[in-house]
Amino acid sequence: MAEVVVVSDQEAAGDLAAHIILDTIRRRPEAVLGLATGSTPLSTYRRLAQQVKERSLDVSHVRGFALDEYVGLPHDHPESYRSVITRDVVVPVGLNPSQIHVPDGALAGIEHAGADYEGSIADAGGIDVQLLGIGTDGHIGFNEPGSSFASLTRVKTLSEQTRRDNARFFDDQDDVPMHCITQGLATILRAGHLVLLAFGEGKAEALAGAVEGPVSASNPGSAIQLHPRVTVIADEAAASALRHVEYYRYAYAHKPSWQGF
Repeated sequence: MAEVVVVSDQEAAGDLAAHIILDTIRRRPEAVLGLATGSTPLSTYRRLAQQVKERSLDVSHVRGFALDEYVGLPHDHPESYRSVITRDVVVPVGLNPSQIHVPDGALAGIEHAGADYEGSIADAGGIDVQLLGIGTDGHIGFNEPGSSFASLTRVKTLSEQTRRDNARFFDDQDDVPMHCITQGLATILRAGHLVLLAFGEGKAEALAGAVEGPVSASNPGSAIQLHPRVTVIADEAAASALRHVEYYRYAYAHKPSWQGF
């Protein structure tokens, strides 16, 4: 089962997630990170940047792969995930831009963009730590309800719910692209360690389904139950629908010091 850690707020969650990432980089300077976008991972990236600067850490060999990208949105659009990853992660953390990859959402060549991305991940030796958020409908990456657990990187049609949720980043919901290219659930499950973040009451039902519900394509987040190494970090509101939350607190409080994450 996933290790569930309930924290006081997003900053505490970011501190813990950054610790996991930094520990991975210390063990393996050429670590491969799976990078999520949106508001959920921002506290993690802020803390990561702070720690890298304060400790004068060399992250020049770190490699990264974004979870997804919009299809048809120009690379230089401020809300393309290439722009977001550059703005929120690459620049503040000091990563080498040439080693950070984002799925190619350009219409030219879109028919083989998924296979190309899968090949790039394989060439890098796979992802060591994959950072994830979860949508209100349970999606991870842009794997909407109904996504196959065997799915690889491919083009998907975004649900109306996801487009509504993402409209806050655009001038209008109609500006949110209809299609995306996303790592598949099978791609995500190949990562060595999954770190899923969830904040706010609006994520409570989806998180409970992912952690404790049946493994079902109706809740793509439930795929994490099939992975041997998952850390879920949630604030009190997001954890409010978990039936076994008191056990998760007890288990974390009594975790052996040698166990790590």
